[in-house]
Amino acid sequence: MTTTHILETRNLVVEYQQHRAIDQLNLAVPAGCVYALLGGNGAGKTTTISTFLGFNRPSSGQVLIGGRSLQDQPELVKSELAYLPENVALYDLLSGAENLRFFCALAGIELGREQTGRLLSDSGLQADAHDKRVGQYSKGMRQKVGLAIASAKHAKAMLLDEPTSGLDPSAANDFAQRIRAAADGGMAVLMATHDLFNAKQVADRIGIMKQGRLVEEFDAHSVQHDELESKYLAHARGLA
Repeated sequence: MTTTHILETRNLVVEYQQHRAIDQLNLAVPAGCVYALLGGNGAGKTTTISTFLGFNRPSSGQVLIGGRSLQDQPELVKSELAYLPENVALYDLLSGAENLRFFCALAGIELGREQTGRLLSDSGLQADAHDKRVGQYSKGMRQKVGLAIASAKHAKAMLLDEPTSGLDPSAANDFAQRIRAAADGGMAVLMATHDLFNAKQVADRIGIMKQGRLVEEFDAHSVQHDELESKYLAHARGLA
Protein backbone atom coordinates (compact mmCIF):
# COMPACT_ATOMS: atom_id res chain seq x y z
CA MET A 1 0.00 0.00 0.00
CA THR A 2 1.46 3.36 -1.07
CA THR A 3 1.70 6.06 1.58
CA THR A 4 0.34 9.46 0.56
CA HIS A 5 2.55 12.11 2.08
CA ILE A 6 0.85 15.31 3.17
CA LEU A 7 3.92 17.44 2.40
CA GLU A 8 6.34 16.42 -0.32
CA THR A 9 8.95 17.87 -2.65
CA ARG A 10 10.41 16.01 -5.62
CA ASN A 11 13.73 17.18 -7.04
CA LEU A 12 12.79 20.72 -6.04
CA VAL A 13 14.98 23.57 -7.26
CA VAL A 14 14.40 27.21 -6.31
CA GLU A 15 16.67 29.84 -7.82
CA TYR A 16 16.87 33.60 -7.24
CA GLN A 17 18.70 35.26 -10.11
CA GLN A 18 21.95 33.21 -10.11
CA HIS A 19 21.64 31.86 -6.57
CA ARG A 20 20.30 28.33 -6.03
CA ALA A 21 18.50 28.49 -2.68
CA ILE A 22 17.03 24.97 -2.92
CA ASP A 23 18.95 22.30 -4.79
CA GLN A 24 17.26 19.01 -5.78
CA LEU A 25 15.32 18.69 -2.53
CA ASN A 26 13.42 15.45 -1.91
CA LEU A 27 11.42 15.67 1.28
CA ALA A 28 8.35 13.80 2.52
CA VAL A 29 6.21 14.30 5.63
CA PRO A 30 3.29 11.90 6.22
CA ALA A 31 0.29 12.48 8.46
CA GLY A 32 1.11 12.22 12.17
CA CYS A 33 4.79 13.03 11.65
CA VAL A 34 6.85 15.93 13.00
CA TYR A 35 9.77 16.59 10.66
CA ALA A 36 12.46 18.97 11.98
CA LEU A 37 14.71 20.74 9.50
CA LEU A 38 18.05 21.74 10.99
CA GLY A 39 20.66 23.96 9.37
CA GLY A 40 22.52 27.22 9.69
CA ASN A 41 21.41 30.56 8.33
CA GLY A 42 21.09 30.37 4.56
CA ALA A 43 20.79 26.58 4.53
CA GLY A 44 17.38 26.73 2.83
CA LYS A 45 15.03 25.91 5.72
CA THR A 46 12.90 29.04 5.52
CA THR A 47 12.94 28.97 1.71
CA THR A 48 11.57 25.43 1.84
CA ILE A 49 8.70 26.50 4.06
CA SER A 50 7.95 29.63 2.03
CA THR A 51 7.88 27.52 -1.15
CA PHE A 52 5.23 25.26 0.40
CA LEU A 53 3.31 28.43 1.20
CA GLY A 54 3.42 29.52 -2.42
CA PHE A 55 5.72 32.51 -1.90
CA ASN A 56 8.44 31.10 -4.19
CA ARG A 57 7.95 29.67 -7.66
CA PRO A 58 9.92 26.44 -8.20
CA SER A 59 12.50 26.67 -10.96
CA SER A 60 12.05 22.93 -11.47
CA GLY A 61 10.73 19.92 -9.61
CA GLN A 62 7.45 19.53 -7.75
CA VAL A 63 5.78 20.65 -4.55
CA LEU A 64 2.93 18.34 -3.50
CA ILE A 65 0.28 18.74 -0.80
CA GLY A 66 -1.69 15.58 -0.17
CA GLY A 67 -0.32 14.18 -3.42
CA ARG A 68 -1.63 17.15 -5.45
CA SER A 69 0.57 19.65 -7.24
CA LEU A 70 0.79 23.06 -5.59
CA GLN A 71 1.78 24.57 -8.93
CA ASP A 72 -1.48 23.35 -10.46
CA GLN A 73 -3.69 24.00 -7.42
CA PRO A 74 -2.35 27.03 -5.49
CA GLU A 75 -5.58 27.21 -3.46
CA LEU A 76 -4.31 24.18 -1.50
CA VAL A 77 -2.24 26.57 0.64
CA LYS A 78 -5.37 28.21 2.00
CA SER A 79 -7.37 25.03 2.55
CA GLU A 80 -4.76 22.49 3.64
CA LEU A 81 -1.95 24.38 5.40
CA ALA A 82 -1.51 26.33 8.61
CA TYR A 83 1.57 28.50 9.19
CA LEU A 84 3.15 29.63 12.44
CA PRO A 85 6.08 32.07 12.03
CA GLU A 86 8.76 32.90 14.57
CA ASN A 87 6.87 36.04 15.61
CA VAL A 88 3.09 35.71 15.46
CA ALA A 89 1.45 38.94 14.23
CA LEU A 90 -1.50 39.69 16.51
CA TYR A 91 -3.41 42.86 17.41
CA ASP A 92 -2.10 44.08 20.76
CA LEU A 93 -5.28 45.96 21.67
CA LEU A 94 -7.43 42.84 21.24
CA SER A 95 -7.56 39.95 23.66
CA GLY A 96 -6.35 36.48 22.80
CA ALA A 97 -9.94 35.36 22.33
CA GLU A 98 -10.76 38.35 20.11
CA ASN A 99 -7.67 37.76 17.98
CA LEU A 100 -8.62 34.12 17.53
CA ARG A 101 -12.18 34.94 16.48
CA PHE A 102 -10.99 37.75 14.19
CA PHE A 103 -8.44 35.69 12.25
CA CYS A 104 -10.80 32.75 12.03
CA ALA A 105 -13.53 35.04 10.66
CA LEU A 106 -11.12 36.17 7.93
CA ALA A 107 -10.82 32.50 6.95
CA GLY A 108 -14.61 32.10 6.97
CA ILE A 109 -14.68 30.24 10.31
CA GLU A 110 -17.16 31.48 12.90
CA LEU A 111 -16.37 30.59 16.51
CA GLY A 112 -18.63 30.78 19.54
CA ARG A 113 -17.32 31.75 22.96
CA GLU A 114 -17.16 28.17 24.22
CA GLN A 115 -15.30 26.92 21.15
CA THR A 116 -12.91 29.87 21.35
CA GLY A 117 -12.07 29.08 24.96
CA ARG A 118 -11.56 25.40 24.22
CA LEU A 119 -9.16 26.10 21.35
CA LEU A 120 -7.10 28.50 23.46
CA SER A 121 -7.00 26.13 26.43
CA ASP A 122 -6.06 23.17 24.22
CA SER A 123 -3.20 25.29 22.88
CA GLY A 124 -1.93 25.83 26.43
CA LEU A 125 -3.14 29.36 27.15
CA GLN A 126 -4.39 29.69 30.72
CA ALA A 127 -8.08 30.55 31.06
CA ASP A 128 -7.45 33.79 32.95
CA ALA A 129 -5.43 35.11 29.98
CA HIS A 130 -8.09 34.50 27.30
CA ASP A 131 -9.69 37.92 27.71
CA LYS A 132 -6.54 39.94 28.43
CA ARG A 133 -5.08 42.19 25.79
CA VAL A 134 -2.37 40.52 23.75
CA GLY A 135 -0.11 43.50 24.39
CA GLN A 136 0.31 42.09 27.90
CA TYR A 137 1.30 38.62 26.65
CA SER A 138 4.73 37.02 26.67
CA LYS A 139 6.08 35.62 23.39
CA GLY A 140 5.14 32.12 24.50
CA MET A 141 1.54 33.18 25.10
CA ARG A 142 1.37 34.80 21.67
CA GLN A 143 2.66 31.58 20.11
CA LYS A 144 -0.18 29.68 21.80
CA VAL A 145 -2.76 32.00 20.26
CA GLY A 146 -1.09 31.38 16.91
CA LEU A 147 -1.32 27.65 17.52
CA ALA A 148 -5.04 28.00 18.35
CA ILE A 149 -5.59 29.87 15.07
CA ALA A 150 -3.79 27.09 13.19
CA SER A 151 -5.81 24.41 15.01
CA ALA A 152 -9.11 26.11 14.20
CA LYS A 153 -8.45 25.68 10.48
CA HIS A 154 -8.41 21.87 10.81
CA ALA A 155 -5.51 21.95 8.38
CA LYS A 156 -3.81 18.76 7.28
CA ALA A 157 -0.33 20.22 7.77
CA MET A 158 1.36 22.86 9.88
CA LEU A 159 4.53 24.74 8.91
CA LEU A 160 6.60 26.34 11.65
CA ASP A 161 9.63 28.62 11.29
CA GLU A 162 11.79 28.78 14.44
CA PRO A 163 8.72 28.40 16.71
CA THR A 164 10.67 28.20 19.99
CA SER A 165 13.20 30.96 19.28
CA GLY A 166 13.32 33.39 22.19
CA LEU A 167 11.27 31.19 24.54
CA ASP A 168 12.60 30.18 27.93
CA PRO A 169 13.23 26.42 28.39
CA SER A 170 9.93 25.82 30.19
CA ALA A 171 7.88 27.65 27.55
CA ALA A 172 9.79 25.93 24.73
CA ASN A 173 9.14 22.52 26.27
CA ASP A 174 5.44 23.25 26.73
CA PHE A 175 5.10 24.49 23.15
CA ALA A 176 6.92 21.41 21.85
CA GLN A 177 4.40 19.19 23.60
CA ARG A 178 1.54 21.08 21.92
CA ILE A 179 3.16 20.46 18.53
CA ARG A 180 3.57 16.79 19.38
CA ALA A 181 -0.12 16.60 20.33
CA ALA A 182 -1.12 18.15 16.97
CA ALA A 183 0.86 15.49 15.13
CA ASP A 184 -0.55 12.73 17.31
CA GLY A 185 -3.97 13.99 16.19
CA GLY A 186 -3.02 13.27 12.57
CA MET A 187 -1.45 16.53 11.40
CA ALA A 188 1.79 16.59 9.39
CA VAL A 189 4.24 19.10 10.87
CA LEU A 190 7.30 20.60 9.16
CA MET A 191 9.41 22.67 11.54
CA ALA A 192 12.52 24.71 10.73
CA THR A 193 14.71 25.18 13.78
CA HIS A 194 18.25 25.72 15.11
CA ASP A 195 17.32 23.99 18.36
CA LEU A 196 18.80 20.47 18.37
CA PHE A 197 17.37 19.63 21.78
CA ASN A 198 13.85 20.62 20.77
CA ALA A 199 14.17 18.77 17.46
CA LYS A 200 15.26 15.59 19.22
CA GLN A 201 12.51 15.96 21.81
CA VAL A 202 9.51 16.49 19.53
CA ALA A 203 10.36 15.20 16.05
CA ASP A 204 9.94 11.82 14.38
CA ARG A 205 12.32 12.63 11.54
CA ILE A 206 15.21 15.09 11.46
CA GLY A 207 16.91 16.43 8.35
CA ILE A 208 20.04 18.57 8.07
CA MET A 209 20.11 21.14 5.27
CA LYS A 210 23.21 22.80 3.87
CA GLN A 211 23.44 25.11 0.85
CA GLY A 212 19.91 24.18 -0.22
CA ARG A 213 20.48 20.43 -0.07
CA LEU A 214 19.14 17.84 2.35
CA VAL A 215 22.49 16.30 3.30
CA GLU A 216 21.42 13.86 6.06
CA GLU A 217 18.27 12.41 7.58
CA PHE A 218 17.73 10.66 10.91
CA ASP A 219 15.09 8.73 12.79
CA ALA A 220 14.70 11.03 15.79
CA HIS A 221 13.75 8.13 18.06
CA SER A 222 16.95 6.19 17.45
CA VAL A 223 19.65 8.82 16.91
CA GLN A 224 21.54 9.85 20.06
CA HIS A 225 21.77 13.55 20.88
CA ASP A 226 25.60 13.45 20.85
CA GLU A 227 25.59 11.85 17.40
CA LEU A 228 23.10 14.40 16.07
CA GLU A 229 25.10 17.29 17.50
CA SER A 230 28.34 15.91 16.06
CA LYS A 231 26.84 15.51 12.59
CA TYR A 232 25.23 18.95 12.70
CA LEU A 233 28.46 20.67 13.73
CA ALA A 234 30.47 18.74 11.15
CA HIS A 235 28.23 20.04 8.39
CA ALA A 236 28.21 23.55 9.83
CA ARG A 237 32.03 23.60 9.92
CA GLY A 238 32.45 22.09 6.48
CA LEU A 239 33.92 18.85 7.83
CA ALA A 240 31.28 16.56 6.29
